[in-house]
Amino acid sequence: MGADRLGNIPDLLRGHNISITHHISGRDPAHQKKTLALPSGTEIVILLTDFLGHNVMKTFRNAAQKSGVRVVACRRSVCAMQQALEQCGLCTCANSARCDQGRI
Repeated sequence: MGADRLGNIPDLLRGHNISITHHISGRDPAHQKKTLALPSGTEIVILLTDFLGHNVMKTFRNAAQKSGVRVVACRRSVCAMQQALEQCGLCTCANSARCDQGRI
């Protein structure tokens, strides 16, 4: 969630068997004020921090916590996403820069 354009991030996520089922740009002011329920079947919430305000991030973090869903937060870049996936255990590559999962 966050950012109007995702660039190569969807390709990176597909390489880790993560599909984007619902993308929210975070620009809608309603996201800042209401209690949000995540779509059913959500397994992970990815927050692109350089495109989100604190209130929107808080809303989605709280919704994820209530649903028992993992949250990954990083800047909108392939490198930052790869690093975030490694840190939270979604990428189990020993050397992600040289494995097939780490390539775009």
